Amino acid sequence: MSLDVAVPDPPELEGIDPNEYDDAEVVGDTDYKRDELEQFLEDGAWEEAFRQWAEETDMDESDFEIMLDLEMIQQFDFFWDSFAERVGYHAPGIPENWKERNYHPDIESWGTVSSINASLTELGQIVCDVLKDEYIDWETEYDAPDDLPDF
Repeated sequence: MSLDVAVPDPPELEGIDPNEYDDAEVVGDTDYKRDELEQFLEDGAWEEAFRQWAEETDMDESDFEIMLDLEMIQQFDFFWDSFAERVGYHAPGIPENWKERNYHPDIESWGTVSSINASLTELGQIVCDVLKDEYIDWETEYDAPDDLPDF
């Protein structure tokens, strides 16, 4: 299945510490290279990744419209994890208490919530893969201790 929609603008990356996310495991320095990643997204990585995702996603246009109404694209975060030498990300999601909060008038089922949340996770991973495979050529600097034994 594919989704035939216009590519939305890429997210603007803010200075959030990835360790504050419930699902993040980031080890390393605090230079998350968001400025560089944001520039790559603007230079075409976002559009390329979005188009790849849209070709494969199971999300339908009504769920996509809900996602746009909730401005979920702008809630994405991408950051460089120097320890793992990878692009990390945090995908937005609709909370478990969506029904009690009247989160969006067109959300009527857990199926819709699950579809949106899973699709956003898939989009985030594709963006990371495109960034790492086609845009990033950084090498993490590692200083070996001076007192390593000779073998």
